[in-house]
Amino acid sequence: MRAFVITKYKEPLHETEVAEPVVGDRDVLVRVEAAGLNQLDEKIRLGEFKQVLPYKLQLVLGHDLAGTVIRTGPKVRAFKPGDQVYARPATDRIGTFAERIAVAEEDLALKPTAVSMEEAASLPLVALTAWQALVEQGNVQSGQKVLIHAGAGGVGSIVIQLAKHLGATVAATAGSSNAGFVGELGADIVIDYRTQDFEQLLTGYDLVLDSLGGENLEKSLRILKPGGKAIGISGPPDPAFARSAGLNPVLRLAITALSSKIRRQARKLGVSYEFLFMRASGDQLRKISALVDSGVLRPVVGKVFDFNDTPQALASLAQGGIRGKAVVTLGA
Repeated sequence: MRAFVITKYKEPLHETEVAEPVVGDRDVLVRVEAAGLNQLDEKIRLGEFKQVLPYKLQLVLGHDLAGTVIRTGPKVRAFKPGDQVYARPATDRIGTFAERIAVAEEDLALKPTAVSMEEAASLPLVALTAWQALVEQGNVQSGQKVLIHAGAGGVGSIVIQLAKHLGATVAATAGSSNAGFVGELGADIVIDYRTQDFEQLLTGYDLVLDSLGGENLEKSLRILKPGGKAIGISGPPDPAFARSAGLNPVLRLAITALSSKIRRQARKLGVSYEFLFMRASGDQLRKISALVDSGVLRPVVGKVFDFNDTPQALASLAQGGIRGKAVVTLGA
């Protein structure tokens, strides 16, 4: 089976033959027809998560897929051969840059019927991130104010739409060339991050979703109202993440130290900071499918690459400039 792997951190992706997936009792074997590209893939390739995500190398990368069920394990009840599905496999079972993958039944959902395989493959990681940030951790209510950084990106373009559906007033940062696009997605206020300082323009926000970290995250804390929350998806990880990931005590201490500065700053301001490392969920994907099919959410695919060009496609993420998501297609 063809797949794109890394055998050492920081080396380019390369194609090789790998063993066929092992299909457990509650697993579903899927023929991958399209796979989404994510910054997370690039960060793993560079070794940025090797302390907290101890993958065994060689590793097939890829966190999003859409495709067709080939067969199911004997205890699977929700899917059958021929079903068109999509998923973000569990963290310890990634590997969608391959011709086939076995996915746990609980992580899989029928893809939205209103969109193509490429569009469906663009959704799982970013839509689950949006759901878990806004609904679970953010508990966003109608009338609240939400700031979304990098509004034209893969995560931002979905978060804007979901926040508007939840009834929030949405501000987003973007480059001037994407201002109209981000407004069309539903942003009420669009801030040109190159020429405007969002800290000088915004105040009294209930929630910020930050994908940039560093100074941007520190400034984000200062636009929150008392009791407001900043959720970071690029770090730094916090103690709650270390606990949920089951890390050893030394790593838990190290992670606590990594986020101690930003958490201390948040406390002084009367606000809070939380890290989000999204998790797989077929149940949440079913809710997302319903939102897509009802027209509430629309996937944003900025570029489609052929599967043979997966290494170049992943490298293109670092250059930026792609609206929404990039996807590789394997065809039917």
